[in-house]
Amino acid sequence: MISINNLSVEFSARPLFSDVSFVINPTDKIALVGKNGAGKSTMLKILSGLQSPTSGNISKPNDVTVGYLPQQMKLADETTIMEETKKAFRHRFEMEEELKRLNAEVESFSDYESEDYYRLLEKVQSISDRIAMEGISNVDAEIEKTLIGLGFERNDFDRPTSEFSGGWRMRVELAKILLQNPDVLLLDEPTNHLDIESIQWLEQFLQSKAKAVVLVSHDRAFLDNVTKRTIEISCGKIYDYKVSYTSFVQLRKERVEQQMRAYENQQKLIAETKDFIERFRYKATKAVQVQSRIKQLEKIVPIEVDEVDNSRLRLKFPPAPRSGDFPLIVENLAKSYGDHLVFSDAEFTLRRGEKVAFVGKNGEGKSTLVKCIMGEIPFDGHLKIGHNVKIGYFAQNQAQMLDENITVFDTIDHVVTGDMRTKIRDILGAFMFGGESSDKKVKVLSGGEKTRLAMIKLLLEPVNFLILDEPTNHLDMKTKDILKDAIKDFDGTVIVVSHDREFLDGLVEKVYEFGGGKVRENLGGIYDFLRKKNLTNLAELERSNVTSSDIKESRVIKTADNLSPQIDQASKSKTLSYAEQKEREKVIKKAEKSIKIAEEEVTKLETRLAELESKLSSGDASQAVLNDYDKLTKDLEKAMNEWENAQNDYDALIENLKI
Repeated sequence: MISINNLSVEFSARPLFSDVSFVINPTDKIALVGKNGAGKSTMLKILSGLQSPTSGNISKPNDVTVGYLPQQMKLADETTIMEETKKAFRHRFEMEEELKRLNAEVESFSDYESEDYYRLLEKVQSISDRIAMEGISNVDAEIEKTLIGLGFERNDFDRPTSEFSGGWRMRVELAKILLQNPDVLLLDEPTNHLDIESIQWLEQFLQSKAKAVVLVSHDRAFLDNVTKRTIEISCGKIYDYKVSYTSFVQLRKERVEQQMRAYENQQKLIAETKDFIERFRYKATKAVQVQSRIKQLEKIVPIEVDEVDNSRLRLKFPPAPRSGDFPLIVENLAKSYGDHLVFSDAEFTLRRGEKVAFVGKNGEGKSTLVKCIMGEIPFDGHLKIGHNVKIGYFAQNQAQMLDENITVFDTIDHVVTGDMRTKIRDILGAFMFGGESSDKKVKVLSGGEKTRLAMIKLLLEPVNFLILDEPTNHLDMKTKDILKDAIKDFDGTVIVVSHDREFLDGLVEKVYEFGGGKVRENLGGIYDFLRKKNLTNLAELERSNVTSSDIKESRVIKTADNLSPQIDQASKSKTLSYAEQKEREKVIKKAEKSIKIAEEEVTKLETRLAELESKLSSGDASQAVLNDYDKLTKDLEKAMNEWENAQNDYDALIENLKI
């Protein structure tokens, strides 16, 4: 379908890759891998037509469509979520308008035997066929399904995109690309802004609905679940494997070992040849042989070995004083912003040495609870840090706390102690600060580089309680392995806030799920938790398929139950478990949804009110601001009443159903 022929790219006369050739077939699911700077993103840009190669070409049929999601892009801010997403179907709407116009022409025709009439009918048929080929009967339903899959709520659809963070707006761009259903999807780190549930939805979408996919990602589980072919860019060349990522890692290891053996043999030959030349250079009887060896040496093509695998480098936290048996005790903890409840009744205890994960959708309170533990924000309830606990905290904004006026090397040199001082260069190299990069000033580093540097700094500090908030966002797979091994070897207590399943697998033995204002404890690892979640989601799906006859039958059964207490209890419970429970679940779900919509409206109004209060406190007391403040205050009061009514209705419902 797409053929890449002898592709070469150079930057400032430095070759990035040369003479690269491969083919993308119609149903290929390809993982594009390689170290940072190898050229993965550049390759995607070339495939999408946004960048031209230095030499070589790309061949693809004219009717092949390509969808490209870069890591960073300019996002629209002047539309709602629904309006922006509908742009994915612009071509379809144009075709539908054209079809209406052509049908109007057909109706106005009088000469049914003319060539113009038949040409018009052919156009109508052609456009109708193209619309039918898309296989989408209801555009709004497809949009809704995709946006909800990517983590949006229905009441988000009419909100302006400007109210959302960059990560959420990137989800809108991803939704648009998926809905266009291109022949080839090019995705550059699509999971960076997704939570676990959204990543799983995207996996299923790419497996079942996408055609060809070329994917760059540092999420190993995501690659394994989606791709069946791995193309590695290394040392300016590509290596094409018809296997998933995990199998590729093993095959790559074998390839590098073969390269190393060949390299060592070649170095031995070169050394022997040079030694012969030096020993007999001035002997007349050996002149012919010496010249022959010199020519032989000149003809040798040096064998390149792929970049050194630093994953063997093991980091170990420096010794720290032993903490008490219970580093963290949380009892009836609650956090609200105004009247917006983030979570309540959180209650758990961490024992020394436990490693746990905080997971859940974005905005459900994971980072908020971490900030409560760190004493950064006030809260209700009881939270106790145990005896002799020394916390090492990696926040999402940790990079901002670095001293920008010193070098990368000095940043680490200031914290490292003991034998590790001799390994600073190796440590920096493992985290992609090798060579001259270690002498850069911190202020010239990118956001991702600063994050990696902050992570190294934390790994070298003596602590006995680690709290890591999204630690893997800017780390490649090898670096994540180094970090994961270091945490496994760490004998203190660990909380990890992350959506990276592969990173959490084998690392944590307990999962705390955040959602619906609650914090729920789940024993077992991350995949144990996900298996339970899948069963729960399936049960919810089954419960939602309730027909009116089910509800009527349920009501009859309930009435009969009230009138006939002598009915056999076992028989009664069997009947009720099928029909009445389905009705109850549907009604409860609807009531819970009403509460959630009301809560979100209150939150939105409170946020806007806080912005106005900030303006007023800074001296901006213009009439317009005062009018807006008045109106928002009334709107908030009304929203609060609606929220209270929804909660009361829910409580009354639960009481009536006697759940």
